[in-house]
Order: sequence, then structure tokens, then C-alpha cells
Amino acid sequence: MPQSPIRKLVPYAENAKKRGIKVIHLNIGQPDIKTPQIALDAVKNNDINVLEYSRTEGSENYRKKIARYYAKNNINVTADDIIVTTGGSEALSFAMGSIADNDDEIIIPEPFYANYNGFATASGVKVVPVVSKLEDNFALPPIEDFEKLITPRTKAILICNPGNPTGYLYSKEEIKKLAQIVKKHDLFLIADEVYREFTYDDKEHYSVLQEEGLDNNAIIVDSVSKRYSMCGARIGFLVTKNKEVISTALKFAQARLSPPTYAQIASEAALDTPQSYFNDVKKEYVTRRNLLISELEKLEGVKVARPQGAFYCIVELPVLDADNFAQWLLEHFELDNETVMVAPAAGFYATKGLGKNQIRIAYVLDQENLKRAVYIIGEALKSYKD
Repeated sequence: MPQSPIRKLVPYAENAKKRGIKVIHLNIGQPDIKTPQIALDAVKNNDINVLEYSRTEGSENYRKKIARYYAKNNINVTADDIIVTTGGSEALSFAMGSIADNDDEIIIPEPFYANYNGFATASGVKVVPVVSKLEDNFALPPIEDFEKLITPRTKAILICNPGNPTGYLYSKEEIKKLAQIVKKHDLFLIADEVYREFTYDDKEHYSVLQEEGLDNNAIIVDSVSKRYSMCGARIGFLVTKNKEVISTALKFAQARLSPPTYAQIASEAALDTPQSYFNDVKKEYVTRRNLLISELEKLEGVKVARPQGAFYCIVELPVLDADNFAQWLLEHFELDNETVMVAPAAGFYATKGLGKNQIRIAYVLDQENLKRAVYIIGEALKSYKD
């Protein structure tokens, strides 16, 4: 089981804090945005006397309400097309377990969310990477690059849209290209769409379940974690119109009994969050992104991709090994009693050697901390010796 590049440096950060150093966290996508009050109040004000198991697939009322949420986003599904899961992570694990047997393959554009490696390992699935490049802003690689990787063991193509760790937003045209190839080779197209609401520069999200003729091929992995700043709720969904996939995934869901009741109560209430909440959040993230990119571009030898969604970016540093640099920041560097924690990007690649001089930054902090963090990184780079 691979280590998490996001969490493996935590002991060094904790030791730095014990030494009295303030650590500015750019390493993890934990938003500082306030959770909608309506969700918190739903838990506080409930009158449950016995905290029972919920239904394996999630409560019917909640799934019906989720279906109405999707309808507002031009995704037409019913409650029967949805399984509520313990976070988007479990939804992805269920998807892999349902469509792939041991040693089957899933093609994923890299860099990708690091835990895809872990889910694949746990499911006995082989990740087959196809490289996207910083100089192309991590756009979809040529479709020919996907096709030449397809073998009799290939079961799916997996994308994250908008992307973690790149922030790239796949266009409608790119989704259509993927739709054509999965239909041609009878594959699944799994789309991790947990950042659906966070798209910038007047760009719109296009879901795989909006694409006509893809009902039997498309699987959505979704979550409330980032949408409502509810990472601790651990509520996600697996969504597909493929009845065989749903019935198979339900067996995995039955094995873990049920999703958490209080978290479903909060998540169901969160669906009534007004649009103004998302408008304000998007505006804040755009401001943070613009500030972060402009500050990073001032640093000598640094290259950065421009995110179009989510709240991450990949940054290329003038170092040989970003893992060593990230650890050095926590163990040996401080500026006015402050340092920065970043996520080395090599762990977001499956191809060994790629991403060695890159980091992922999550811009989930206020503007003052972001600006300060980039300044500290700049000063650290002047002192660091590979």
C-alpha cells in the first residue's frame, strides 16, 4: 500500500510545531470556508433517541434529494441510480471493486489524486498512467495516447474533473473524445466530480452523465466534502445508470452495513444551501488563485500551471527532489519562526521519476497566509542546497 504524499510529512510538521514554529499548511485540501449553518443545525436539532443503522444504499429521502440536486445540474438520474457511501473514497473503491477483477487495468491521466493508487492496490487493480504535462496546463493527453494503452485487461478510464492535483477542467469536447473511445472499446468512464461547483473564468462543468449514449459506461464518484466544506462528514455517492454496476456495488455496501446517520442528516440539509453561498466561495477561490499564481510567478526558476477549477495547482521548483525540499522546510528552515508544509507531487504520478521537482499547493487558506507562504518558499529556495 503506497504512502500518502499528502500525509506522510505530518510527523515532521508536528515536530516543528513542538519546537514553537508556525506551520502554514498548503499540503491538504481542507477548506477554511465555513460549513453551511443549515447542515450543522440539522445535527444539533435532531430528536433521535436510538442511533440506528441506516439503509445500506443511504436513506431514500436523501437519495431522492440528491437526484433533484443532479437535475439542477442537467444530470438526469433517479434515487435508484445512487448509492450513498462513506466519502467519495468509498465510492471509488466500490466502483473499482465492481468493474475490475485482480490484475485488470484502469487508465488514468497523471498526475492524479494520490489515493487512486491506494484504492487500486486494495482492489488488486493495475493503474496504467497516461502523461499530461505542465506545459500544456495538464490538458487531456491526445486520445491516441489512451488508445495505444488499451489491452484485453483494460476496464475503465478514470478522470478527476475538475482535477486534483492540477485544477484542470476538462472541456465538453474532451469529455466527448473520452466518450467515443470508451464506447468503441466497451469500457467504463469513471469521473471523480467532487469539485463540480468550483469552476472559474466563466467555464462550465460538463459531466460524463450529461453525455448522451453513455448510460451504460459512465460512473460518477461524488462527495459533500469540498462542496459544503464538510470533509469530516465522510459522505459521498456512487452514481450510475448501469443497473449491473449498481447491484454489484450494493454488495460491497452491504458488507460495510451502512453510511453514518448523523452525517447523512447534515448532508441532506446541506442540499438546501443557497446559491449565494457557492457564489461567494467561488469568488474567494478565484481571488486566492490569482494571488497565488501572481506571487509564484515572481519566484526565479518556478513554473506553475493555471488552475481552471478545484483549489489546487502543480508548481515546478528549481530543485532536484521536492520530497527532500518539503522535509527540509519542516526540519531545518524557518523564517521569523514560520515555515510551510507542501505536498511533494511525485506521489501524484504512477510513472517513476515524474514529478520529482514538483509540489502540489492547495489554496484553501486566506490571502494573507497564501502570500506569506509563497514568500517563505521563495526565501527557502535561496537557502536550499540539493
